[in-house]
Amino acid sequence: MSNYLITGGAGFIGSHLAEALLARGERVSIIDDLSTGRMANIAPLVGRPGFHFAIADVRDAIVLDRLASEADVIFHLAAAVGVQLVVDRPVHTIETNISGTEAVLRAAFRYRAKVLITSTSEVYGKGVRVPFAEEDDVVLGPTSKHRWAYAASKMVDEFLGLAYHHEYGLPVVIVRLFNTVGPRQTGRYGMVLPRFVGQAMRGDPITVYGDGTQTRSFCDVADAVRALMRLVEHPDAAGKVFNVGSQEEITIRQLAELVKVVTGSRSEIKYIPYAEAYAPGFEDLRRRVPDTSRVRALIGWLPEISLEEIVRRVYEGMRGDQAGGNG
Repeated sequence: MSNYLITGGAGFIGSHLAEALLARGERVSIIDDLSTGRMANIAPLVGRPGFHFAIADVRDAIVLDRLASEADVIFHLAAAVGVQLVVDRPVHTIETNISGTEAVLRAAFRYRAKVLITSTSEVYGKGVRVPFAEEDDVVLGPTSKHRWAYAASKMVDEFLGLAYHHEYGLPVVIVRLFNTVGPRQTGRYGMVLPRFVGQAMRGDPITVYGDGTQTRSFCDVADAVRALMRLVEHPDAAGKVFNVGSQEEITIRQLAELVKVVTGSRSEIKYIPYAEAYAPGFEDLRRRVPDTSRVRALIGWLPEISLEEIVRRVYEGMRGDQAGGNG
């Protein structure tokens, strides 16, 4: 039995990770300021043996130090998330991501805890070589476009984590997640799949940003959590970066059609220009799909849940939230 600390543990991915670790008999603590996480996500875990939580910002030095002092492993998931939040609150995005990661690494170094930092496919920026591989060059847009603040801040997180590994020997693993989706994710900050499902359930128009021909690949949270747990335990993962995601591409237009089929909705599909959805001059990627050969070679990981089943799981989860008054 080990002690795990999950920053951002009341969030969508963090709560699933906590649940999986507890099911394995581990001790789990979380820290979350509930800015994007929800108490409803961890409510079934409260009171279970080995589970503890603290409602605090990850930059709260006193709380973080106490939790880190008891941790063997820290999963650092706390971050500003979602394109809409990044566009609307760039200062919050930059400060939360960089300062939060710095605080976690300092605490981990103080107590020699192993660290896994979740990064994002956003760091590939406007790269045109697809699928994206971990050692590819990165091209970002200009600093005048807030959209790239998130990518830049997460790149700094990666640089810092790898620097702690190189300079101090701290075991740090970096995981770049590609569109992780599933039950408990909300569309509050622009997450496309729960937003589509919510619109379909209400009978509202399903709003596709741009022309809908841009492609994405979606990975179920259960598959992603399985990769996170195995990577943090593998001795050869420290000091390396890993893509975790599905290689099954779908256009956003096709995703909207699939959501209609799964939900049985008659909602129309409505196309909204990026400038209207976000801000004038907003830049988006035409394709985003990972090269997962590195993670597959190290731990044999492949996603197991199909896209149709992913959409169904999101739909059933949102119906459950609605019935329980959490929607």
